[in-house]
Amino acid sequence: MVQVITSQEDVTSPIVEVKEGSIVTPKGFKAAGVHAGLRYNKKDIGAIVSEVPANCAAVYTTSHFQAAPLKVTQDSIASEKLIQAVVVNSACANACTGDQGLKDAYRMRQLMAEALQIKEEYVAVSSTGVIGEFLKMDKIEEGIKKLEFHHTTEYATAFQEAILTTDTVMKKCCYQATIAGVTVTMGGTSKGSGMIHPNMATMLGYITTDANISSEVLQGALSKVIPTTFNQITVDGDTSTNDTVLVLANGMANHEPLTENHPDYPLFLKLLSVTCESLAKQIAKDGEGATKLIEVAVSGAKTDEEARMIAKQIVGSNLVKTAIYGSDANWGRIITAIGQTETDVNPSSVDIAIGPIRMLIKSEPQGFSEEQAIEYLNQDFIQIFVDLHNGNGAGKAWGCDLSYDYVKINASYRT
Repeated sequence: MVQVITSQEDVTSPIVEVKEGSIVTPKGFKAAGVHAGLRYNKKDIGAIVSEVPANCAAVYTTSHFQAAPLKVTQDSIASEKLIQAVVVNSACANACTGDQGLKDAYRMRQLMAEALQIKEEYVAVSSTGVIGEFLKMDKIEEGIKKLEFHHTTEYATAFQEAILTTDTVMKKCCYQATIAGVTVTMGGTSKGSGMIHPNMATMLGYITTDANISSEVLQGALSKVIPTTFNQITVDGDTSTNDTVLVLANGMANHEPLTENHPDYPLFLKLLSVTCESLAKQIAKDGEGATKLIEVAVSGAKTDEEARMIAKQIVGSNLVKTAIYGSDANWGRIITAIGQTETDVNPSSVDIAIGPIRMLIKSEPQGFSEEQAIEYLNQDFIQIFVDLHNGNGAGKAWGCDLSYDYVKINASYRT
């Protein structure tokens, strides 16, 4: 295990990364993933199970066309605010499928509950893949029957593989902190590569923890960290129909319940934030056709919210993204992105730097070495710094460059 430094100043962080950890590292969680035939030769159905019903929190896409599985999951959570299992299929989003799609999503819930012999309302359902196609329920049923659950890395990996679509890598993380005198573990995994421009969630993300925290307090915590983590990534400016982030807390660490007034609540909030930020950045880095991860840090804004808006506008600009792909230090594209935002900006007081290279100071162009800029931009992690000198607000956003391969991938998505 190594210590995680969440910022340059934060050298005494109590959050510890578990390098080989996963969604099954927290006490009481198991996972599974199988190939059911929804895809040609890759795993396509997976599930996470808690030994006991877990308190839960979730956020969803704000798209007007929320997919059927989201409605079923919302119905499950509304029942008792407890979830013991989540079942996920890839290849088919079960979105824009009308009454039949909703029936199929409820049928998935029923099949998972029967397999585990738990209440139907304790099952959450997710789907990802092509929009407008119906689930192959015969294969879903057989796939769920094939699921075998274990708490090993191999089975966590099987789940992670089962939820992928155009992703090129699996996304996972695991962290620990001492809360209320005991070790609390939090594991996470997510999928997402394209159609990433979330508002209240992003693609699919699942977080498990053995912390003892009520669903109400957990929902409040998740709602606080989403705006600065998952909501601050963009790949292509499109919001999916199926975006969901789901957190399960089964309480098996056996500490006193966390409330917002508990002295260790801020540490739990930080633990959740670190987990969400890690997953969000991994999604941004694996954007379809991406070759570089871009981080934009904005300071000196009127408010933190305005700083985040500007950072996301910059990282989401196609002109900025293509310039980064071509290793072109064209800071004029960054200025253009800032100018489009509906925020309070003083046009005569802006600083811009790409990595260590200062290009604009108080809105005055600075001479710089093109060779040094190209050398920096040829790296696979690019940082852009903007100081507006207009307040104390600060925020970050993450995205990726825009390459030829993005077009190739999405031009043949269904074929």
